[in-house]
Amino acid sequence: MRTILLAGVLALAGGAALAADPIEGIWQTQPDEGSVALVQIAPCGAAFCGTITRTFKGTEEYRSPNIGKQIVIDMAPAGGGAYAGKVLRPADNKIYTGKASVSGTAMKLSGCVAGGLICKSQSWTKLK
Repeated sequence: MRTILLAGVLALAGGAALAADPIEGIWQTQPDEGSVALVQIAPCGAAFCGTITRTFKGTEEYRSPNIGKQIVIDMAPAGGGAYAGKVLRPADNKIYTGKASVSGTAMKLSGCVAGGLICKSQSWTKLK
């Protein structure tokens, strides 16, 4: 009986450890400068990072020089679907203080200056 109970506890613990964080996955950006990107967000240390994997202009895929760039940088969970870190905006190649809020398959990602007083946001959609 003890063996069965222990096996059950280990199975539950293992399943919880394998569960992905809500920010993990492939996200589609909203259009910026006429382009859309697919961003793969995955763990990087104790935080999460996102790298551009594909880019599109309209419905056509194209080989952007931004493919392979990390644009979500060290996003650490802040509780309740919120994250804090940095974001790169490829259009101006600048890194901003970043924050994200994830709810289901929607994410609001913001880059901020002036201590968070001025922010520009995008809405991203989770594809996978």
